[in-house]
Amino acid sequence: MKRDEAPLLSPARVMEARELGEKLARLRKARRLRQADAAMRAGLARSTAALIEKGDLGRTQAQILRYLEAIAPGVTLLSLLQESDPSLAALKARELTQRVRPLSKTELDELDF
Repeated sequence: MKRDEAPLLSPARVMEARELGEKLARLRKARRLRQADAAMRAGLARSTAALIEKGDLGRTQAQILRYLEAIAPGVTLLSLLQESDPSLAALKARELTQRVRPLSKTELDELDF
């Protein structure tokens, strides 16, 4: 029988679990892996991978570490938390909105309010 761990933890710890899941999801996206493929590599069901990425408190440490190893072999949990992986920097650069052409002086003046 599963237990709901949320009432046993402070709200700050629950938020940390969600942040860990979000960081795992970002790393997976940065490595351009589908959730199903990463789950299969880790020996997990895709639904378990989805729960890990949501920060579900019922997932074991072993499941989280296996999922991390499947996404990025050799990356430590500490480097994930520090977001020091080069693929994350590349993802951030791809996510930035980039202008196709520079704005003209009149366009800049119109935007200045």
